[in-house]
Amino acid sequence: MGKFDGKTVIITGAGQALLKDGKPGAIGYGIAIAFAKEGANLVITGRNVEKLTRAKEALEAEYGIRVLPVRADVEKSADNAAVVKNVVDSAIKEFGRIDVLVNNAQASASGVTLADHTTDQFDLAIYSGLYATFYYMQECYPHLKETKGSVINFASGAGLFGNYGQCAYAAAKEGIRGMSRVAATEWGPDGINVNIICPLAWTAALENFQEQYPDAFEANVHMPPMGHYGDVEAEIGRVVVQLASPDFKFMSGETVTLEGGMGQRP
Repeated sequence: MGKFDGKTVIITGAGQALLKDGKPGAIGYGIAIAFAKEGANLVITGRNVEKLTRAKEALEAEYGIRVLPVRADVEKSADNAAVVKNVVDSAIKEFGRIDVLVNNAQASASGVTLADHTTDQFDLAIYSGLYATFYYMQECYPHLKETKGSVINFASGAGLFGNYGQCAYAAAKEGIRGMSRVAATEWGPDGINVNIICPLAWTAALENFQEQYPDAFEANVHMPPMGHYGDVEAEIGRVVVQLASPDFKFMSGETVTLEGGMGQRP
């Protein structure tokens, strides 16, 4: 028996991505694996249908759960309320309930300095991260109220510590943190807890970042005191599962840094 048998988890940005060594290389996919091991039914979203399909096939074959992949892209030119409503309506039609919402999806032009950032690059981060989180939280709220569910949103050390070349990304992530704290205040009486994770994990995106923006990578990405980067499933995904469990229900509005000792702050 898993902790989430019969429950439904929405995870945005959860398509399958693999590292060059074949290990899971995306935080959303790592979270999906962690919840799958606990028996949850999953609704996974992303822009890339192929990655979503691969994730569905792998998760269902390995863990015997049900996975509903839904292509969804929150961006400036879209009817974003409708995009998100389709995801949530599809989840309810397929599984009848929503117990956990994990807002992980984010795109950005990391590595571009503030002086060189374009409006389109800024919009990319704000829409894919902050607006997406806003719409998913609004649309899921009535269903989370029924189940007294949990929300886990993703922010970043880029916002906490002002990383070089990540102005739009940092702005989106700090907006998510602020909104999450407000939701923790407003939704606490409904039995919904809302928390934030700032992760540092070795991902396929980080591999690409190192190749495309070596200067920004060297300035921002450092080996944590723990001596390794986080594993997307074992050290990020499993924490998300715990934050959504009854043991952590009284914890809300908090920012948890999972950076192997690098995320220290007052």
